[in-house]
Amino acid sequence: MSNPKDRINLKNPWHFLATGFGSGLSPIIPGTMGTVASIPLYLLIVQLPFAAYILITIVAAMIGITICQKTSDDMGVHDHGSIVWDEFVGFWITMAIAPVVNWQWILAGFVLFRFFDMIKPWPISWLDKHVHGGFGIMVDDILAGFMAMICLWGVGHWFGW
Repeated sequence: MSNPKDRINLKNPWHFLATGFGSGLSPIIPGTMGTVASIPLYLLIVQLPFAAYILITIVAAMIGITICQKTSDDMGVHDHGSIVWDEFVGFWITMAIAPVVNWQWILAGFVLFRFFDMIKPWPISWLDKHVHGGFGIMVDDILAGFMAMICLWGVGHWFGW
C-alpha cells in the first residue's frame, strides 16, 4: 500500500494550504508543527482590527472545509495527520481573546490548544468520531480552539496577565 503523503503535491494550492505550507509533512508531531507554523500568520492578522481578525478566522474555517476535503479525497484517507489547516484555525480561535501579543499568551494558547486537540475531551471526541468529510476535519479543532480560548482567558486572569 502506498503512503498517502506520496499523493500530496505542494504545487496544488489545496494541498499546500491543507498541509500548512508543508509543515504538516513533518515526520514527527505534524499537528504540533502545523500549530507552530500558524503562529507567524497569527502575528500578522492580530495586528488588524478585531473585526478583521474574526472575519479572517471565519473565512479560513469555511474555506478550510473545502481545503481539507479536497486534500483528504486526494490522499484517500480521512483526516490524515499531515492535514493541519484545522490546527491553524483552531489556534487562531484560541488566541482571539488574548488582550496583548506577547510570548506568555502565545505559549499558553499554544499549549492549551494542543492539549485539547490531542486529548479530545467530550464533545470533541464525539465529533472526531462521528462527523466526517472536510467539515468533520475542521469542527473538532474549531471546538478545541473554543475550549482552549475559554481556558486561556482563565489562565490569563489567574496570572494577572
